[in-house]
Amino acid sequence: MIDEVYEELVEKTKTTPGAKVENNKFCLSVHYRCVDEKKWSGLAQVVKSVLKEYPKLRLTQGRKVLEIRPTIKWDKGKALEFLLESLGFANCTDVFPVYIGDDRTDEDAFKVLRERGQGFGILVSKIPKDTSASYSLQEPTQVMDFLRRLVEWKRLAFQGRSRVV
Repeated sequence: MIDEVYEELVEKTKTTPGAKVENNKFCLSVHYRCVDEKKWSGLAQVVKSVLKEYPKLRLTQGRKVLEIRPTIKWDKGKALEFLLESLGFANCTDVFPVYIGDDRTDEDAFKVLRERGQGFGILVSKIPKDTSASYSLQEPTQVMDFLRRLVEWKRLAFQGRSRVV
């Protein structure tokens, strides 16, 4: 069903310059970040008209993205829990999940990490807002800097261990 809707949306959004339909396997995203603002509502109407034929799918809105997902109770928090459990990391004390997101749809994952007391969430936003994330960064370049420092810290920690032996 997701693939079928994907094909239909790709076809029906071709006339909207800048629109991008992404198949995320279990859900679809219709990005309109590069679409002329005057065409946003028309694009949303196209998406809604396609979804009328698929009652088992629902539409949610993120930051300049329309997300189409099954009506089952599933969100990024549930996906994170599923991954941790499937990989055997749900109760590991030596695994520290870090979830970085910039959208309100990421709040479910931030909440899961906070409630579990395992890892932390980082909200990326130039505008201060209420969040379940433990930390925030203002822009993607800061995310890259954070990740580089994290990798360097881990590399130095491993070097220190090998010298002790």
